[in-house]
Amino acid sequence: MAGARVADILATLVAAGPSASWPDHLVESCRRATEVTGAGLALVDRTGVSGVLAATPGVGRRLEDLQFSLGEGPCTEASGSGRPVLCPDVGADGGGRWPAFAVAAQEAGVSAAFAFPLQVGAIAIGVLDLYRTDTGPLWGAQLTEAVAFADAAVAVVLHLQDRTGTAADVHGVRGAGLADLVDRRAVVHQATGMVSVQLGTDLAAALRRLRAHAWTQDRALNGVAADVVARRLRFDDSETGTVEGPRVRDAGPGPGGEPA
Repeated sequence: MAGARVADILATLVAAGPSASWPDHLVESCRRATEVTGAGLALVDRTGVSGVLAATPGVGRRLEDLQFSLGEGPCTEASGSGRPVLCPDVGADGGGRWPAFAVAAQEAGVSAAFAFPLQVGAIAIGVLDLYRTDTGPLWGAQLTEAVAFADAAVAVVLHLQDRTGTAADVHGVRGAGLADLVDRRAVVHQATGMVSVQLGTDLAAALRRLRAHAWTQDRALNGVAADVVARRLRFDDSETGTVEGPRVRDAGPGPGGEPA
């Protein structure tokens, strides 16, 4: 029965349009089938969430961006553990697991969150996230639908990976490919490399510093990263931890002879 439902979901996606549109159709169909407020499909790599493949407007998009910015939440936990994360009450159960995420999620109106890892064997490739404004678990058919959509999402991600930069899709329209579909937060990755050079740390520690600064300043991670890349902000080991404004222009050379 489960396999038949997954096949039905995939057939609906194929009928909906070019493969580039499948992730968006999948999260919206999943949102309706599970009766949640928002849904998102994230890709993961060894460092955690690497990009958002698709998200429903509003709550779905906001919470996917939030988890990427904070580096914590049910999505990150699910990708690391390889097990579904079911949190029917973010306020009561999420604070001890993801303190920053729990506060921000509630401020966004989200009371329950559910994350389903997408895996091929032991390899994690993504997470299907569901968000709801009401507390409570996913019941019966809702949970069954969520698992079926997660299985379908694995097939979609693998299909798009296989088609990146290759042949036309099933409707004769050249596929955009995974690289074009995923919001990879290129500016964040670039800024992480620059901060790594500035502080003499590895990339993971540099990303933690970026996230910590964004959180304490109540700013979006992308905005902080853009300031680093534009050399309006430089990280150091001073008491404040950063240097802003004109002094950034005096930064010494970084890789390739350019300022870091």
